[in-house]
Amino acid sequence: MTGELSGPDTGRNVGTYVGLGEWTPESLAVPGEVRAVVSAPHPVLSRAGGEVDPTAAETIRLAVDLVATMRVSPGCVGLAAPQIGVAARVFAVDVTGHPKAVTVHGTFVLCNARVVEATRWKPGREGCMSVPDLTGDVKRASRLVVEGDLPGSGKPVRLVTDGFEARALQHEIDHCAGLLFLDRVAGAHAVYQRKVYL
Repeated sequence: MTGELSGPDTGRNVGTYVGLGEWTPESLAVPGEVRAVVSAPHPVLSRAGGEVDPTAAETIRLAVDLVATMRVSPGCVGLAAPQIGVAARVFAVDVTGHPKAVTVHGTFVLCNARVVEATRWKPGREGCMSVPDLTGDVKRASRLVVEGDLPGSGKPVRLVTDGFEARALQHEIDHCAGLLFLDRVAGAHAVYQRKVYL
């Protein structure tokens, strides 16, 4: 699958980390429930989430609820557990169809994700469902390597991505660490009133 690293193709030892393979949210075989999205200054948004057991029933439930909530939210390309009131390191991403996306892995959920390589830093405008009235310019890596675990199987994965999907991943990983995009802007001059509501 485009943008994934596994085994000898990487030129380095990545252990047991592989790409998403056949994983889909539907493979979890649990229906998702749409949850309410919390807004700043809700305290859960500024609290670092804890690591989770990706095979636990509550993690699987959280994963499918994140996907269900993301899918009914217009313009949403990512949603993290703290945004639905759960301080946990779990998030969903799907940049499919977004005009700025080049590398696209489809809909996926990662648990306990961490950035292992970040290069080619570029500024870009970001918004957030938990900060509905503002957008801001944030400098992010435009090439990214992320490792995490898949909910359900617990399989470790290693994803390589770029551009808009890389930005979305960094935004959601920040949420899991208790950070909003407002914590990353260069200053008040880089924050704007949102003009279009999706």
